[in-house]
Amino acid sequence: MKGLVPLSAVRRDYADVSASRCVYLTFDDGPNPFCTPDVLDVLTQHRVPATFFVIGTYVTDQPELIRRMIAQGHEVANHTMTHPDLSRCEPAVVHDEVLTTSKAIRSACPQASPRHMRAPYGLWTQAVLATTASAGLTALHWSVDPRDWSRPGVDRIVNSVLAAVRPGAIVLLHDGYPPGEERLCSDATLRDQTVMALSHLIPVLQQRGFAIRPLPQLH
Repeated sequence: MKGLVPLSAVRRDYADVSASRCVYLTFDDGPNPFCTPDVLDVLTQHRVPATFFVIGTYVTDQPELIRRMIAQGHEVANHTMTHPDLSRCEPAVVHDEVLTTSKAIRSACPQASPRHMRAPYGLWTQAVLATTASAGLTALHWSVDPRDWSRPGVDRIVNSVLAAVRPGAIVLLHDGYPPGEERLCSDATLRDQTVMALSHLIPVLQQRGFAIRPLPQLH
């Protein structure tokens, strides 16, 4: 993991964009046919947008979920093709992981226009940042991480978000899992805690005066 850049070099929130109490929901590691539809159902029920950082190999397998995301007003963003630790990859591999994913997204849904990239495991290097920029993408980290992927319980996910959320916060959640981790997961219950937590979180955030919005368009 040589050459990691400090997280101050990567956008972690949008607190500087406006004075409003906006919060941004993001989901990593999908699309997953067992989990993503449930997440989309909750977002639709509450009429709020989210950004999905998708894995390219899953995009190829589940193009209809990408089309549903776009049709329902969500953003689809780049989370690489196979979810490797990019800090251990050669520059050519980093380049291929990022560009091939954006191509897969556009192939699945021509209306999709990826604007953001999130490095797997949140590990950023200068090479990753340079490739991201050259691909026309904004590198995006997060400011609130309830570690929902570890299945800590619905209450803990909700309470972790509410304790850390601030205006401009980017919340990290998951609607799938990286390739190679299938054996650790049961598809039927994989992200049930995340889905349940999301259904609780959205109204509480709104009651506290936060507005859940799409990621800003800065250019």
